[in-house]
Amino acid sequence: MSKDKNIQINISIPGHWRTELENLARIYSVEEETTLTYIDLIRRAIKEKYELNDNGGAA
Repeated sequence: MSKDKNIQINISIPGHWRTELENLARIYSVEEETTLTYIDLIRRAIKEKYELNDNGGAA
């Protein structure tokens, strides 16, 4: 049985990055007509940078 397994990681970022990412998330939320958080932006950036897919591994 294959089950999607998510893991949680903890990272530290400079405080001003969070503020900037929250502002960007608000802008993207309006443009894309959806709710995005700064964490969503981090996930998206990692996924795009390393060409990962949602099924595990590279695309």
